[in-house]
Amino acid sequence: MATASACAPVEQRPARTGGSESLLVKNPDHPQPAAFDRLPLEWYQQNVQRLQQKLGERGLDGILIKDRWNLIYYTGLFHSGTERPFACFIPAKALEVHWFHPGLDRDLVDSWWSTSAQYYFDFQHAAGGFPNRGEVVAGDKVDLLQWMLKGIEKLGFGDKKVALDQDPSVKTMKRMTEVLPKARFEAVDDICMKMRMVKTPEEIALTQRAMDYFNKIHAFARDYILEKGTEATDYEVGMEASRWGTDLIMKDIGRDGRPHNAVGISVSVGCRTGVGTAYPHPNQIHHSKIKKGDALQVSGVVRVGGYGGELYRGYQIAPWTPEHEKMWEVQNECILIQARESKAGVLCRDVAKVIHDYQVKMGMAEYIYHRPAHGEGMEGHQPPYIALGDATVLEEGMMFSVEPGLYNPKGGYGYNPSDNLLVTRDKGVLMGSVPTSKEWSFITL
Repeated sequence: MATASACAPVEQRPARTGGSESLLVKNPDHPQPAAFDRLPLEWYQQNVQRLQQKLGERGLDGILIKDRWNLIYYTGLFHSGTERPFACFIPAKALEVHWFHPGLDRDLVDSWWSTSAQYYFDFQHAAGGFPNRGEVVAGDKVDLLQWMLKGIEKLGFGDKKVALDQDPSVKTMKRMTEVLPKARFEAVDDICMKMRMVKTPEEIALTQRAMDYFNKIHAFARDYILEKGTEATDYEVGMEASRWGTDLIMKDIGRDGRPHNAVGISVSVGCRTGVGTAYPHPNQIHHSKIKKGDALQVSGVVRVGGYGGELYRGYQIAPWTPEHEKMWEVQNECILIQARESKAGVLCRDVAKVIHDYQVKMGMAEYIYHRPAHGEGMEGHQPPYIALGDATVLEEGMMFSVEPGLYNPKGGYGYNPSDNLLVTRDKGVLMGSVPTSKEWSFITL
């Protein structure tokens, strides 16, 4: 396949320095963005009540939640995940949350929703060792799983039916039944994930707010590329866009430096140019000067209050070849295909098949490296997947990335778009406003 240096460009479009924000698309299908910075405690408590109803339907008396993302989703307590075990127990018939946590997070727990709380000093914890209380004891480490289970027993659930948000290993289940032989444990990770997969109106509104910021960040990045041109590195573009975007968002965020406000906010913008675009998951840092003839990608994730998503756009810098243009056109059409096909009631695998059929029909088979999309959640990738083997039925409120990327390692270029797609009754709605157009993406420096 010809490279940019071997063939004259099909067309040279003039550069536009400044004003990229004026090209953003006004989509009437976008949800109304949230005016709040994070979901309120009342939302989380209502969420717990929905969970409790589902636990009751299975005859379960309470749930031990250990997964970080489930902890945040059900209680609203944003915290850092490390090797330190962090968990809570929620009864099925009382609006309560009982914490088991590391000591360094005691101020976060005590100042949030907490019916009761027990903490260990740190990982690894020695029995009786609490230097913060003046008790400096070195000794045998405490079995923290056993400690949590004994805590559940003290709450009166040692002989009850206890749900687990994670499916434990055979070894872990054996340990649990040894500690609480009269209890019955049942994994309900399917319930927890299904609730997280289908977003409520409040989650959708907060996601749209984050995407609205991300649109402006992309406009800034495009203007920066047009202004700096070949003087800039891809690393510089990503860092400057991240800095500018963070400043943009934080102007609107109420914060006082104390816990529980300005939570779940992240701005991560990356840029890669030239041969770095030719691989789906390159394994090196991107720090290359932008050159004429490069394919270039601006990508990343923006979240507010834990919600948001991906927004990537691929550029082609003049000069380009017919091969560059065709590949870009095919991946761009696939964005529109996914949006058209992603309506409630359709199977994930059927959406994937339509996209892949089109890619193959257009002669792109050798450049296909991955499925078109993954489910989008607080943790990034979550089920379900727009993949040939996923028979999940799409439901209103599900969200997905949009990644029908195509890659040509031999030619040294590739294009991988993304967006945050919301499934509705009749179609998928791209929550980003950055154009999927040549006017936006084909530029001359």
